[in-house]
Amino acid sequence: MYNIRSMERIGSNGLQSILAAMNDQLKISAASVHLVVIGGSGLIAIDAVDRTTRDVDVVALEVEGELISAEPMPQAVLDAATTVARDFGLESNWLNAGPTSLLLHGLPDGFVDRLTRQDFGDALRVSFASRIDQVFLKLYAAADRRESRDFADLRRLEPSDEELRAAAAWARTHNMPGPFDEEMARALADLGVEDEGRIA
Repeated sequence: MYNIRSMERIGSNGLQSILAAMNDQLKISAASVHLVVIGGSGLIAIDAVDRTTRDVDVVALEVEGELISAEPMPQAVLDAATTVARDFGLESNWLNAGPTSLLLHGLPDGFVDRLTRQDFGDALRVSFASRIDQVFLKLYAAADRRESRDFADLRRLEPSDEELRAAAAWARTHNMPGPFDEEMARALADLGVEDEGRIA
């Protein structure tokens, strides 16, 4: 049994407990899944930042060594997530497959090889994005939505200027020249980096 209490935000210890509970719920339905996770929970899991988050961002499912879209999420996973949300006082959409749209344009080269994998039992394996891949994804998000949390995470990750320029070059392959290019230049400037790869 798990300690049922309000847990609106997820920290390091809470994340481990929540994912262990997911494993147990999946076992009840004789299901299993391999999630690939990015975002704040991924940063917490690899000890890259010390903060909390409201959700677990799933960018893909891994099936037989291949990354596939996390949408639609398997029903057994959704059911397990609903039970875990109830037991831990989480938001109903705490298991968030929204980032899986990134698969359409491709993740950074070598993303899969750099994943950190963790088994939470026989039914749940989670792979967490590496620090450098999180830099790429966080800079993309920072330019795309201009939210302070993305910039805060980037500063905590302490990327070099070279890492940020490489991240910007990758992010720009996902968008046509225009407004996003301007936002990327602005994001780099906010991080104190000269933009050397702006699209003409």
